[in-house]
Amino acid sequence: MTNELTHLNGAAPAITVIMPVYNAEATIEATIQSVLDQSFQNFELIIVNDGSTDNSVACAMAFSVSDVRVRLVSRRNAGVSSARNLGAELAKAPLLAFIDADDLWDPSKLEKHVALHKAQPHLAASYARIAFIAPDATELSAAKTTSSLCPHRPMLLDVLGDNPVCTTSNLVIRQDWFAMLGGFNAALSYAEDQDLVARLVNHLGVLGGIDAVLTGYRFSPDGLSMNLDHMYAGWRTVALQFLSHDELRPLDALYCRYMARRVLRAAGSPQQSLKFAFAGLRLDAATFLQDRKRGVGTLIAALMAPLVPALLRQRIFA
Repeated sequence: MTNELTHLNGAAPAITVIMPVYNAEATIEATIQSVLDQSFQNFELIIVNDGSTDNSVACAMAFSVSDVRVRLVSRRNAGVSSARNLGAELAKAPLLAFIDADDLWDPSKLEKHVALHKAQPHLAASYARIAFIAPDATELSAAKTTSSLCPHRPMLLDVLGDNPVCTTSNLVIRQDWFAMLGGFNAALSYAEDQDLVARLVNHLGVLGGIDAVLTGYRFSPDGLSMNLDHMYAGWRTVALQFLSHDELRPLDALYCRYMARRVLRAAGSPQQSLKFAFAGLRLDAATFLQDRKRGVGTLIAALMAPLVPALLRQRIFA
């Protein structure tokens, strides 16, 4: 409570939370509440309504009226990267945290990130582990699968490959580093988070990890199936900024494996999981299969997927 009173009495917040919103009425209330329920209370929440046409604005407005830390900004639709950049321009804190309007946070999320940056001020950004949750999940503990930290300081190939950050909702970055990097690339609609973190580590920024599950990342099979090809194309666009086609080939195989696992985890189209698994094998079979669990396991799961009902697939492969 002391942290909250400090902010309410006029002191600058320690961290700014930025939430882009576009037609998220089904989840936005739970997402906002997961921010307000943080154990660390000295924050501001900037919600950028990116031209929503549903009830998202009304939902967000109710929170902004009842809590002075919540600020709602509306504008015409211009894309998620631009929305996040606008939130960063309005931010008052030295740290920026991002959360999408369909994700959830553990109550200790901000507390742990702020403490890490205070203890290690040289860090440019930080991330934690992720719980992959169902579209109707209400808490992180419902997850059957969680991510892991990079076993070493994440470098460019780590970020472009398995990408331990995974989602913008898992990222906290110093505002000075965000400004120096020029924010998110507004021309990108996919892989914009990887692009930002890749530029950060390429500029020798240190990315610190927290070994705790702090972000709940919702998987929607419908949304996934619509966006897969765009996601893959966006990733290649980003990766080719840093690597030649020859350098990209083994990393491309790993990314195809990641995409196949992502489809399986979300109980998406079996054909799509097979497509990405076979693409990865064609690109570089040795690299695709080098990790037995992720390589051979993914291939077997993709081959089995057409024979297993969707709900059972999600239970098995999540």
